[in-house]
Amino acid sequence: MIGKRSGAVRAARARGAAVARRGGGGLGGLLVVLAVLLAAAGDARAQAQARDGEPAFLSVGLGYYDVLQDKNSAELRAEYRGAEDEKLWIFTPFVGFSATTDAATYGYFGLGIDLFFGRRWVVTPNGAFGAYGSGNGPDLGHIVEFRTGVEIAYRFDNRARLGVSFHHLSNADLNAKKNGGTETLAIVYSLPIGSLFGD
Repeated sequence: MIGKRSGAVRAARARGAAVARRGGGGLGGLLVVLAVLLAAAGDARAQAQARDGEPAFLSVGLGYYDVLQDKNSAELRAEYRGAEDEKLWIFTPFVGFSATTDAATYGYFGLGIDLFFGRRWVVTPNGAFGAYGSGNGPDLGHIVEFRTGVEIAYRFDNRARLGVSFHHLSNADLNAKKNGGTETLAIVYSLPIGSLFGD
């Protein structure tokens, strides 16, 4: 079992290296990460047992916006993340809104996939698209912006999660003359919505 899993991880990494050599980036890079994580996460039965009955979440985050560049600011975000029975195949839908202290705003819809490592650790690659307003923050070249990234979280007994996320935001060349992009590093707390009502 361990040998087969290790072989799958090595194969996924080899495919990722081939994509990188061909110049794959952005969405291609996210797909490579997803392939590696899927290979490492183990068999489908273990995944199903770990996610059994996952609730809907209210997620709130505090982040450092434009972390790799020079228009730094603080970011606040809030998301609704769908429950297990709201999934689109294996993907969890989510909708959210973020704002920075430089008055940049972003409203978005997206899909993520929860990969469980045991019952405590959850890695969630995700992608979204939405409407962006630059305010006094970075000019990303278009009102439509795409966000890709990953969250790594610890899951508590009540299924609440505390994690760290990293995201890249850009217009995916909708404006070929300006597609600078920006990155955000954030701490995220996800609370089961049912617990807000005493469930």
